[in-house]
Amino acid sequence: MFPDFTLENVDLGEVGLRVRHGGRGPAVLLVHGHPRTHTTWHRLAPLLAEDHTVVCPDLRGYGQSSKPPTDDDHAPYSKRRMAADCLALMRSLGHETFHVVGHDRGGYVATRLALDHPSAVTHLTALDVVPIGEALARCDAAFATRWWHWFFRAQPSPGPETVIGNNLSLWYPETPEDMGQENWEDLQHALSDPRTVHAMCEDYRAGLGIDRRHDDEDRAAGRRVQCPALVLWGTKSDLPLLYEDIAGIWQNWVAGELTVKGIDSGHHIAEEAPAELGEELRRAWVGAEARAEAADHSA
Repeated sequence: MFPDFTLENVDLGEVGLRVRHGGRGPAVLLVHGHPRTHTTWHRLAPLLAEDHTVVCPDLRGYGQSSKPPTDDDHAPYSKRRMAADCLALMRSLGHETFHVVGHDRGGYVATRLALDHPSAVTHLTALDVVPIGEALARCDAAFATRWWHWFFRAQPSPGPETVIGNNLSLWYPETPEDMGQENWEDLQHALSDPRTVHAMCEDYRAGLGIDRRHDDEDRAAGRRVQCPALVLWGTKSDLPLLYEDIAGIWQNWVAGELTVKGIDSGHHIAEEAPAELGEELRRAWVGAEARAEAADHSA
Protein backbone atom coordinates (compact mmCIF):
# COMPACT_ATOMS: atom_id res chain seq x y z
CA MET A 1 0.00 0.00 0.00
CA PHE A 2 0.95 3.66 -0.47
CA PRO A 3 4.07 3.32 -2.63
CA ASP A 4 6.62 6.08 -1.98
CA PHE A 5 4.61 7.46 0.94
CA THR A 6 6.14 8.26 4.33
CA LEU A 7 4.59 6.67 7.43
CA GLU A 8 5.18 8.43 10.73
CA ASN A 9 3.66 9.45 14.04
CA VAL A 10 3.33 13.22 14.46
CA ASP A 11 3.23 14.63 17.98
CA LEU A 12 0.72 17.48 18.20
CA GLY A 13 0.90 17.95 21.96
CA GLU A 14 -2.50 16.80 23.15
CA VAL A 15 -2.46 13.85 20.76
CA GLY A 16 -0.17 12.05 18.37
CA LEU A 17 -1.50 11.08 14.96
CA ARG A 18 -0.29 8.25 12.76
CA VAL A 19 -0.09 9.63 9.23
CA ARG A 20 1.02 8.69 5.73
CA HIS A 21 1.93 11.41 3.28
CA GLY A 22 3.42 11.53 -0.16
CA GLY A 23 3.24 13.00 -3.63
CA ARG A 24 3.94 16.48 -4.92
CA GLY A 25 1.76 19.48 -5.65
CA PRO A 26 -1.18 21.19 -3.91
CA ALA A 27 -1.98 19.55 -0.58
CA VAL A 28 -5.04 17.41 0.02
CA LEU A 29 -6.08 15.97 3.38
CA LEU A 30 -8.03 12.67 3.32
CA VAL A 31 -10.10 12.00 6.47
CA HIS A 32 -11.45 8.49 7.03
CA GLY A 33 -14.69 7.46 8.71
CA HIS A 34 -15.87 4.77 11.14
CA PRO A 35 -14.50 2.16 11.72
CA ARG A 36 -11.72 2.61 9.19
CA THR A 37 -8.17 3.83 9.58
CA HIS A 38 -6.21 5.97 7.12
CA THR A 39 -5.49 2.84 5.05
CA THR A 40 -9.04 3.02 3.64
CA TRP A 41 -7.52 5.49 1.12
CA HIS A 42 -4.92 3.00 -0.19
CA ARG A 43 -6.55 2.74 -3.64
CA LEU A 44 -7.19 6.48 -4.04
CA ALA A 45 -4.15 8.14 -2.49
CA PRO A 46 -1.58 6.91 -5.06
CA LEU A 47 -3.79 8.21 -7.86
CA LEU A 48 -4.02 11.66 -6.31
CA ALA A 49 -0.31 11.67 -5.44
CA GLU A 50 0.53 11.94 -9.14
CA ASP A 51 -0.13 15.68 -8.90
CA HIS A 52 -0.99 16.42 -5.27
CA THR A 53 0.67 16.11 -1.89
CA VAL A 54 -1.62 13.66 -0.11
CA VAL A 55 -1.93 13.45 3.69
CA CYS A 56 -3.83 10.57 5.30
CA PRO A 57 -4.04 10.51 9.14
CA ASP A 58 -5.72 8.21 11.60
CA LEU A 59 -8.15 10.44 13.49
CA ARG A 60 -7.73 10.66 17.25
CA GLY A 61 -9.18 7.52 18.81
CA TYR A 62 -8.90 5.52 15.60
CA GLY A 63 -6.22 3.25 14.23
CA GLN A 64 -2.87 3.84 15.91
CA SER A 65 -3.41 7.48 16.82
CA SER A 66 -3.72 8.64 20.44
CA LYS A 67 -6.84 7.84 22.43
CA PRO A 68 -7.12 10.67 24.97
CA PRO A 69 -9.38 10.39 28.02
CA THR A 70 -12.90 11.69 27.59
CA ASP A 71 -15.10 13.91 29.75
CA ASP A 72 -18.79 14.15 30.59
CA ASP A 73 -19.49 16.24 27.49
CA HIS A 74 -17.43 13.92 25.22
CA ALA A 75 -15.70 17.05 23.95
CA PRO A 76 -12.32 15.33 23.39
CA TYR A 77 -14.04 13.35 20.61
CA SER A 78 -15.99 16.23 19.11
CA LYS A 79 -15.55 16.94 15.43
CA ARG A 80 -14.31 20.39 16.37
CA ARG A 81 -11.42 18.86 18.33
CA MET A 82 -10.68 16.37 15.55
CA ALA A 83 -10.73 19.18 12.99
CA ALA A 84 -8.28 21.16 15.11
CA ASP A 85 -6.00 18.11 15.14
CA CYS A 86 -6.13 18.00 11.36
CA LEU A 87 -5.30 21.67 11.03
CA ALA A 88 -2.35 21.32 13.40
CA LEU A 89 -1.15 18.27 11.48
CA MET A 90 -1.26 20.03 8.13
CA ARG A 91 0.58 23.05 9.49
CA SER A 92 3.22 20.81 11.06
CA LEU A 93 3.80 19.31 7.60
CA GLY A 94 4.12 22.78 6.07
CA HIS A 95 0.67 23.13 4.48
CA GLU A 96 -1.10 26.39 5.33
CA THR A 97 -3.91 25.78 2.81
CA PHE A 98 -5.27 22.53 1.42
CA HIS A 99 -8.20 20.62 0.00
CA VAL A 100 -10.00 18.34 2.46
CA VAL A 101 -11.93 15.16 1.62
CA GLY A 102 -13.89 13.42 4.38
CA HIS A 103 -15.87 10.18 4.33
CA ASP A 104 -18.55 9.09 6.80
CA ARG A 105 -17.58 10.41 10.28
CA GLY A 106 -14.60 12.02 8.57
CA GLY A 107 -17.08 13.97 6.45
CA TYR A 108 -18.29 15.66 9.62
CA VAL A 109 -14.70 16.42 10.60
CA ALA A 110 -13.95 17.84 7.15
CA THR A 111 -17.06 20.03 7.22
CA ARG A 112 -16.22 21.28 10.71
CA LEU A 113 -12.69 22.06 9.52
CA ALA A 114 -14.05 24.14 6.65
CA LEU A 115 -16.49 25.96 8.95
CA ASP A 116 -14.05 26.64 11.78
CA HIS A 117 -10.96 27.39 9.68
CA PRO A 118 -12.13 28.91 6.37
CA SER A 119 -8.76 30.49 5.58
CA ALA A 120 -7.09 27.05 5.53
CA VAL A 121 -9.54 24.99 3.45
CA THR A 122 -9.57 25.74 -0.27
CA HIS A 123 -12.06 23.03 -1.25
CA LEU A 124 -14.33 20.70 0.74
CA THR A 125 -15.47 17.24 -0.37
CA ALA A 126 -17.94 15.31 1.79
CA LEU A 127 -18.53 11.65 0.92
CA ASP A 128 -21.87 9.95 1.66
CA VAL A 129 -22.99 12.21 4.51
CA VAL A 130 -25.23 15.11 5.40
CA PRO A 131 -24.33 17.31 8.40
CA ILE A 132 -25.05 15.75 11.80
CA GLY A 133 -27.51 18.46 12.79
CA GLU A 134 -29.46 17.94 9.57
CA ALA A 135 -29.59 14.17 10.03
CA LEU A 136 -30.87 14.42 13.59
CA ALA A 137 -33.40 17.14 12.72
CA ARG A 138 -34.87 14.72 10.16
CA CYS A 139 -34.68 11.63 12.34
CA ASP A 140 -37.71 9.42 11.78
CA ALA A 141 -38.50 5.71 11.95
CA ALA A 142 -36.66 5.02 8.70
CA PHE A 143 -33.50 6.73 9.97
CA ALA A 144 -33.70 5.07 13.38
CA THR A 145 -34.17 1.67 11.74
CA ARG A 146 -31.32 1.96 9.23
CA TRP A 147 -28.89 3.95 11.38
CA TRP A 148 -29.81 2.62 14.81
CA HIS A 149 -26.09 2.17 15.47
CA TRP A 150 -25.89 5.96 16.08
CA PHE A 151 -28.05 5.56 19.16
CA PHE A 152 -26.65 2.23 20.31
CA ARG A 153 -23.00 3.34 20.27
CA ALA A 154 -23.95 6.55 22.06
CA GLN A 155 -25.30 4.68 25.11
CA PRO A 156 -23.29 5.07 28.33
CA SER A 157 -19.99 3.26 28.66
CA PRO A 158 -19.23 0.39 29.04
CA GLY A 159 -22.44 -1.06 27.61
CA PRO A 160 -21.82 -0.70 23.86
CA GLU A 161 -18.10 -1.36 24.22
CA THR A 162 -18.80 -4.65 25.99
CA VAL A 163 -21.35 -5.85 23.45
CA ILE A 164 -19.17 -4.90 20.49
CA GLY A 165 -15.99 -6.31 22.00
CA ASN A 166 -17.63 -9.66 22.67
CA ASN A 167 -18.25 -10.24 18.94
CA LEU A 168 -16.14 -7.99 16.75
CA SER A 169 -16.67 -10.04 13.59
CA LEU A 170 -20.45 -9.61 13.89
CA TRP A 171 -20.15 -5.84 14.15
CA TYR A 172 -17.39 -5.48 11.58
CA PRO A 173 -17.81 -8.22 8.97
CA GLU A 174 -15.60 -6.63 6.33
CA THR A 175 -13.47 -9.00 4.25
CA PRO A 176 -9.98 -8.75 2.70
CA GLU A 177 -11.59 -9.30 -0.70
CA ASP A 178 -13.62 -6.11 -0.33
CA MET A 179 -11.07 -3.92 1.42
CA GLY A 180 -7.72 -5.27 0.23
CA GLN A 181 -5.62 -7.54 2.45
CA GLU A 182 -3.36 -4.95 4.09
CA ASN A 183 -6.20 -2.48 4.61
CA TRP A 184 -8.25 -5.23 6.27
CA GLU A 185 -5.33 -6.30 8.46
CA ASP A 186 -4.80 -2.73 9.62
CA LEU A 187 -8.47 -2.47 10.57
CA GLN A 188 -8.38 -5.77 12.48
CA HIS A 189 -5.34 -4.59 14.41
CA ALA A 190 -7.15 -1.40 15.38
CA LEU A 191 -10.36 -3.16 16.40
CA SER A 192 -8.47 -5.63 18.59
CA ASP A 193 -7.65 -2.76 20.97
CA PRO A 194 -10.54 -2.13 23.43
CA ARG A 195 -9.39 1.49 23.68
CA THR A 196 -10.20 1.94 20.00
CA VAL A 197 -13.70 0.54 20.45
CA HIS A 198 -14.25 2.90 23.38
CA ALA A 199 -12.96 5.89 21.42
CA MET A 200 -15.22 5.09 18.47
CA CYS A 201 -18.22 4.99 20.81
CA GLU A 202 -17.10 8.35 22.19
CA ASP A 203 -17.17 9.68 18.62
CA TYR A 204 -20.87 8.73 18.43
CA ARG A 205 -21.64 10.08 21.91
CA ALA A 206 -20.15 13.39 20.85
CA GLY A 207 -22.21 13.22 17.66
CA LEU A 208 -25.55 13.20 19.46
CA GLY A 209 -24.53 15.95 21.89
CA ILE A 210 -21.77 18.47 21.44
CA ASP A 211 -21.44 18.00 17.66
CA ARG A 212 -25.12 18.59 17.10
CA ARG A 213 -24.92 21.63 19.35
CA HIS A 214 -22.07 23.05 17.26
CA ASP A 215 -24.07 22.46 14.07
CA ASP A 216 -27.16 24.12 15.51
CA GLU A 217 -25.10 27.11 16.67
CA ASP A 218 -23.69 27.52 13.17
CA ARG A 219 -27.13 27.42 11.59
CA ALA A 220 -28.49 29.96 14.08
CA ALA A 221 -25.55 32.29 13.42
CA GLY A 222 -25.75 31.87 9.65
CA ARG A 223 -22.24 30.40 9.38
CA ARG A 224 -21.68 28.45 6.16
CA VAL A 225 -18.82 26.84 4.27
CA GLN A 226 -17.18 29.58 2.23
CA CYS A 227 -15.03 27.53 -0.14
CA PRO A 228 -16.28 25.50 -3.13
CA ALA A 229 -17.72 22.15 -2.06
CA LEU A 230 -18.30 18.78 -3.67
CA VAL A 231 -20.73 16.30 -2.13
CA LEU A 232 -20.69 12.75 -3.49
CA TRP A 233 -22.98 9.99 -2.36
CA GLY A 234 -22.99 6.30 -3.23
CA THR A 235 -26.01 5.40 -5.33
CA LYS A 236 -26.02 1.96 -3.64
CA SER A 237 -25.69 3.34 -0.12
CA ASP A 238 -28.36 4.20 2.45
CA LEU A 239 -28.10 7.95 1.95
CA PRO A 240 -30.42 8.30 -1.08
CA LEU A 241 -32.93 6.04 0.69
CA LEU A 242 -33.08 8.44 3.63
CA TYR A 243 -32.96 11.81 1.86
CA GLU A 244 -34.79 12.74 -1.32
CA ASP A 245 -33.02 16.09 -1.63
CA ILE A 246 -29.38 15.73 -0.66
CA ALA A 247 -28.49 18.82 -2.68
CA GLY A 248 -31.15 20.88 -0.92
CA ILE A 249 -29.79 19.90 2.48
CA TRP A 250 -26.24 20.87 1.58
CA GLN A 251 -27.32 24.19 0.07
CA ASN A 252 -28.13 25.26 3.63
CA TRP A 253 -24.47 24.81 4.54
CA VAL A 254 -22.42 26.05 1.59
CA ALA A 255 -22.18 29.69 0.64
CA GLY A 256 -19.73 29.07 -2.19
CA GLU A 257 -20.01 26.93 -5.28
CA LEU A 258 -21.67 23.56 -4.58
CA THR A 259 -21.72 20.38 -6.67
CA VAL A 260 -23.76 17.40 -5.51
CA LYS A 261 -24.00 14.11 -7.38
CA GLY A 262 -24.24 10.37 -6.98
CA ILE A 263 -21.44 7.97 -7.87
CA ASP A 264 -21.90 4.30 -8.75
CA SER A 265 -20.77 2.80 -5.45
CA GLY A 266 -21.82 1.63 -2.05
CA HIS A 267 -20.94 3.52 1.11
CA HIS A 268 -17.15 3.03 1.00
CA ILE A 269 -16.55 5.00 -2.18
CA ALA A 270 -12.75 5.22 -1.92
CA GLU A 271 -12.48 1.45 -1.66
CA GLU A 272 -15.20 0.55 -4.16
CA ALA A 273 -14.76 3.19 -6.88
CA PRO A 274 -11.34 4.84 -6.43
CA ALA A 275 -10.75 5.71 -10.09
CA GLU A 276 -14.17 7.33 -10.48
CA LEU A 277 -13.74 9.20 -7.21
CA GLY A 278 -10.33 10.46 -8.28
CA GLU A 279 -11.78 11.76 -11.54
CA GLU A 280 -14.58 13.58 -9.73
CA LEU A 281 -12.13 15.19 -7.30
CA ARG A 282 -9.80 16.41 -10.03
CA ARG A 283 -12.71 17.72 -12.08
CA ALA A 284 -14.02 19.65 -9.08
CA TRP A 285 -10.63 21.04 -8.06
CA VAL A 286 -9.56 22.09 -11.54
CA GLY A 287 -12.96 23.63 -12.30
CA ALA A 288 -13.05 25.59 -9.05
CA GLU A 289 -9.49 26.84 -9.52
CA ALA A 290 -10.18 27.89 -13.13
CA ARG A 291 -13.31 29.79 -12.16
CA ALA A 292 -11.53 31.49 -9.26
CA GLU A 293 -8.67 32.52 -11.57
CA ALA A 294 -11.15 33.86 -14.15
CA ALA A 295 -12.94 35.83 -11.46
CA ASP A 296 -9.64 37.35 -10.31
CA HIS A 297 -8.80 38.42 -13.87
CA SER A 298 -12.23 39.96 -14.45
CA ALA A 299 -11.95 41.89 -11.18
